[in-house]
Amino acid sequence: MNQIIEIQNFPYEHALPRLRRMTLAAPAPAATPFTLEAMLRAIPKVELHCHLFGTVRHDTFRQLNRRAGAPLADAEIDGFYTRGEKPVGVLRVLRALDAQLVRSADDLYQLTLEYLQDAASHQVRYAEFFWNPTGTVHGSGIAYPLAQGAIVRAIHDAQQAFGITGRLIAAIDREASAEAAVEMVEWVKSHRCEEVIGIGIDYRENDRPPELFARAYADAKKAGLKTTAHAGEFGMPWTNVRTALELLQVDRIDHGYTVVDQPDFARQCAERGVIFTVVPTNSYYLRTLPPERWALDHPIRRMPGLGLRIHPNTDDPTLHQVTPTGAWLMMVRDFGFGLDDLRGFMHNGLDGAWIDDTQRRQWRAEWSAAFDKLRARLPSEPTPSAISFPG
Repeated sequence: MNQIIEIQNFPYEHALPRLRRMTLAAPAPAATPFTLEAMLRAIPKVELHCHLFGTVRHDTFRQLNRRAGAPLADAEIDGFYTRGEKPVGVLRVLRALDAQLVRSADDLYQLTLEYLQDAASHQVRYAEFFWNPTGTVHGSGIAYPLAQGAIVRAIHDAQQAFGITGRLIAAIDREASAEAAVEMVEWVKSHRCEEVIGIGIDYRENDRPPELFARAYADAKKAGLKTTAHAGEFGMPWTNVRTALELLQVDRIDHGYTVVDQPDFARQCAERGVIFTVVPTNSYYLRTLPPERWALDHPIRRMPGLGLRIHPNTDDPTLHQVTPTGAWLMMVRDFGFGLDDLRGFMHNGLDGAWIDDTQRRQWRAEWSAAFDKLRARLPSEPTPSAISFPG
């Protein structure tokens, strides 16, 4: 099947060499003072918590809308990319993509390639990203093998063009039934490939606790898939984190902020070395905490003090208006962490990544050296600025 798609009037597969030159061989910029932001852009990174549909570029969203017959008004699309002082969540945007705009495997190929290109431009070397097969199959009407195949092709092309390794996490839609979750795991098992590395679970947690999906997780674990789960998001109780770890037996936790509400359990997580993939731009706390207290009261600030191992991620980067560099910068600017902390977060990401131990040891040595070399270029160690609202 021919998977060439048209982007700006030229075939995407013909554009790959050009895109690679743009990403990897851009001319050196004029000499400027080396800043903290420049350092954080240059450090090698993993990204472990990012949703494919939350990476869609604004122009690409409009393009998908045109291809689908313009079911959404331009003003509505522009609103998806507007993030005010009290930002609403992005779940409605993700649903719109499944229900109305993503209509072919080529669309998934484009979204994946563009995401990996954007991530690579911020020195993300390895990315594990979420995709919800249930919505694609039942909402967009694209058969699972075609959808997975398109995403995997984009992963291969991004590796060649941009030097980034991508891995896919098939995520359970927790707003669907437990039976749909089991069905999704069966799709993954029936079409196993090394690029689809594990399963997760996302969407609205409020009345969909993790125990509802115990069978799907058991099936995935039995098949040798890695597992993670969104838990303790949206202010949901810390017991959801415990259930995900103890009943579902996940390998790591996405978000997990309310674990700070039970320090004894938090210390157990610390002793186990659980990695928490946190999101500085998480909409819930931006919406529910006063702007002047947001960064002071955010659980991310308290988690390392309880011994918890955290790693910053973008979640839905284009919709949250953040980049991988920006997420790391917020850890200093808004939450008051220092460069020693960031070096530790980098190690946490490598330990949480689903890579083999040989690769992990190699990257840990190489990336630590790169971090230290870049740090030495700073004119002085950064002092976190006054707490500011990230807008």
